[in-house]
Amino acid sequence: MDLDRRYPALSDLRARARRRIPHFAWEYLDSATGAETVPDRNRAALDAVLFHPAILAGDKEVSLSTRFLGRDYALPFGVAPVGMSGLYWPGAEVSLAQMARARGIPYSLSTVASQAPETLAPHIAENGWFQLYTPRDPDILADILKRARAAGFHTLIVTADVPAASRRERQVRGGVTSPPRLTPRMMAHVATCPSWALGTLKHGMPRLRLMESYAKADAGTSSTAHVGYQLRANPDWGYLARLREAWDGPVIVKGVTDPEVAPRLAQAGVDAIWLSNHAGRQFDGAPAALPALPAIRAALPDMPLIYDGGITSGLDIVRAMALGADFVMLGKAWHWGLGAFGPEGADHVAHILSADMRAVMGQIGAATLAELPAPLA
Repeated sequence: MDLDRRYPALSDLRARARRRIPHFAWEYLDSATGAETVPDRNRAALDAVLFHPAILAGDKEVSLSTRFLGRDYALPFGVAPVGMSGLYWPGAEVSLAQMARARGIPYSLSTVASQAPETLAPHIAENGWFQLYTPRDPDILADILKRARAAGFHTLIVTADVPAASRRERQVRGGVTSPPRLTPRMMAHVATCPSWALGTLKHGMPRLRLMESYAKADAGTSSTAHVGYQLRANPDWGYLARLREAWDGPVIVKGVTDPEVAPRLAQAGVDAIWLSNHAGRQFDGAPAALPALPAIRAALPDMPLIYDGGITSGLDIVRAMALGADFVMLGKAWHWGLGAFGPEGADHVAHILSADMRAVMGQIGAATLAELPAPLA
């Protein structure tokens, strides 16, 4: 099948994935919390970033390669950490890691993914980032860091915007528990998604394998109170300092929307700041992260900055980078690709984004990322 002809946009993949992923898993992937207003704010902030088309700019041979945190990447975007990734599509973590390796982009494994770091070791090559939900037990912390490093993950992402568990009402109504327990209603959903069902039979029901190696998961626990939540601490600045000392690679702090926090993070020795509002999954009163980019870039001109939130096109990636981001990460989009066509669909996501970036950069007269013009005021 020529995917470009029938599925040229991420929205096309999303629509097909929604039909092929069981309702309970889709609700887990697609939902935010509260009234779910944050995704709309993310979208509005991106749509407000505009450019003049280039006039008499001549031919442009566009390059998307970039260097970030001392490593070369073929594209300026990557795979963000997503909890319970294997619930949305069987074998998701391995499929996405393999795609990222082939495409030359980073793959981020979540602490609460359905696979442990050791499982990903043969697949990440030099592209592995590990996202940490900070455990309160120092021995568990030390062991997780040791396991991640031994598996080949070289960059540590510290998620700092989860001071309390969110309610995620839509997710709860979907009925997922941790570990998943198939009720008659959920079995009816599975019956309408045979590819997902067959894949799950092959790979097994997804579990929080890393966190369950430290504590027994009680059957039927709400997906908003799973074993990962039970072991996690709300980190403070002292915790971050200890992490910075314990990890011998780059440390990224994820979840920043307040420009006033950024200078203190730089002083604390972090290697990059990740602007994100967790796609609205944690706090429905959070602002869009994108408007903070110019202020943080102005205050910290040399600090590597990552952006995520609401990205659905190559144009959105260009928008974020023109405002000051050095790198962009996506989470849900990769799972739309998997749900639509399995591993081929995930690769098609990378193709859609890179092709759209090249078209957009041609329109605005930028041959390289360094040449991106300032957006219209």
